[in-house]
Amino acid sequence: MFNGSYPRVLEIDLEKNNFTVSDRRDLRPLIGGVGTASRLLLENAAWDKDPLEPVQPVIFAIGPLSGVFPLATKTAAVFRSPLTGEWGESYAGMRSAMSLRFAGYDAVVIKGKAVRPTYLRIDRDGVTFRDARGLWGLDTEETGRLLREFEPGRGYRSTWRIGPAGENLVRFAGVNVDTFRHFGRLGLGAVFGSKNLKAVVVHGAKTYPISDPKTYNAAYEAVYRRVVETPFLAKYHQVGTGENVLWLNSLGSLPTMNLQSGRFEAAAAISGESFGEASLTRILACAGCPVGCIHVGLYRKPHPEGSGYISTYLAYDYELIYALGPMLGLDNTGKVYAVLEVVEALGLDVISTGVILAWATEALKRGIVTEAETLTPLKFGQEKGYVAAVNHLASPPNKFYENIGKGLTYAAPLYGGENFALTLGGHEMAGYHTGYGCLVGHSVGARHSHLCNGGCFYDQNYGKSFKDEDLVGYLLSQEVRRNVLNSLVVCLFGRAVYEPDLIATALSSIGMPVSPDEVEAAGEEIFKLKWQAKTHFGYSLDRIHIPRRYFETPSGSGLLQPERFQNLLSLYRKRLSEKLGAAL
Repeated sequence: MFNGSYPRVLEIDLEKNNFTVSDRRDLRPLIGGVGTASRLLLENAAWDKDPLEPVQPVIFAIGPLSGVFPLATKTAAVFRSPLTGEWGESYAGMRSAMSLRFAGYDAVVIKGKAVRPTYLRIDRDGVTFRDARGLWGLDTEETGRLLREFEPGRGYRSTWRIGPAGENLVRFAGVNVDTFRHFGRLGLGAVFGSKNLKAVVVHGAKTYPISDPKTYNAAYEAVYRRVVETPFLAKYHQVGTGENVLWLNSLGSLPTMNLQSGRFEAAAAISGESFGEASLTRILACAGCPVGCIHVGLYRKPHPEGSGYISTYLAYDYELIYALGPMLGLDNTGKVYAVLEVVEALGLDVISTGVILAWATEALKRGIVTEAETLTPLKFGQEKGYVAAVNHLASPPNKFYENIGKGLTYAAPLYGGENFALTLGGHEMAGYHTGYGCLVGHSVGARHSHLCNGGCFYDQNYGKSFKDEDLVGYLLSQEVRRNVLNSLVVCLFGRAVYEPDLIATALSSIGMPVSPDEVEAAGEEIFKLKWQAKTHFGYSLDRIHIPRRYFETPSGSGLLQPERFQNLLSLYRKRLSEKLGAAL
């Protein structure tokens, strides 16, 4: 979808070991990214089948700006989530979008199940199906190292792989991308595992001429200047998102020890500033990004045989610090790194892992589960038990770990701990207990994430002083707006840069003339497509369950009331019905 061409879709059948390529003129009005992927999911999904059935598709898609404009660095993945049973949507950066662009594809659809462990090589000539039996069982780091040897190439090569958690169908397993990024949330790694798909290696070697260099250069310069001169983006390069630890703690919005509090006494010791001072070795950027927000630290631990030290490079950011720090009561960077190292190697989503282990810790303390089930003592502040538990999560040795490996929405009711199981829409909570915007936004957003509609940011701006109608209007408008950004596919850190007028200018410069109004209309259409898919998958506003803990622990906006939440939900239903043109 470049210089006026149409979206080029690569379809891969793992069972038959074949592929087809088609130009899809009809997809162009949806821009790309999550818009293209939404339509392809609607065409290919099996609504009555389990998320891990081979027939279910995985769709990857990039946007028209990928590889040619600043911050257009992400690849969208859309699938049926094995964690929630409904809409699955995840994003990864590094070299993923650049490699797909220069391999010559705007979207990739993968279906079926390989007869044996397999990895795919995707390049300008199509797809090669490789035997991955020698990789099966290896962790993400060793898999990546071997794939770099098997598939030599630099620059435009991207490697996506799963670890043992994905192979064992843990419902919140992720996909590691180029070591430091991930398709993290909602269980894409388990979908890979269900297809016997160990990895995908994308090689980009094509080139694209710019048909109107003068227009393109002017548009690029306009975007670039906004990116590098916007103060809002500076923090991502400097301290990084870890800066949020102290800020949210000061607001009482930092979920701590399974949200028994909104403040963590040791917040300063695990802040972004502390991680930087203790361990920062380099700052990386995704391909095509002038910001550079990936903070990589060095974790050193004594060799188990007493001979020297083992050093591991790990990327840190706010969400993983929250999930493995305050949520588990771990009070220094070394403890957080100790757990993070095994989470990364085994291929688990870090947020779900931290939230689930926090629940298990409280459940053990309450006596509703036993140490005979957890197989290790779990205590807030003590990392050794969590390291052992992460290993058990990835390769479940008993029924307890099998159950929690399906997520808290499934597991908590089995033990009687649903009132302190921190899920929203079936998805373990992100690191924000900011107020009603966060609570409602997570519950109704397409992928049940704070990134769906930014409700947590609304809370931080307005706190207690807002009108219900204004909050609901914000959530709906922001989800439409973010659909546009996720179709381009630009990093959401750049949401203040990519306004509709600049988007239209950038698209027009590469042969896709559109108006700002048409950009907005595309966002509305994508919103409807997502709700169509969610409805087919069985999602309903009637089944939203909010664990009591959210109303027991004061948020950054004060103590939340169930009645007001329900009023907001009713108002959202009304406004959503008007937008979709159908009663819900």
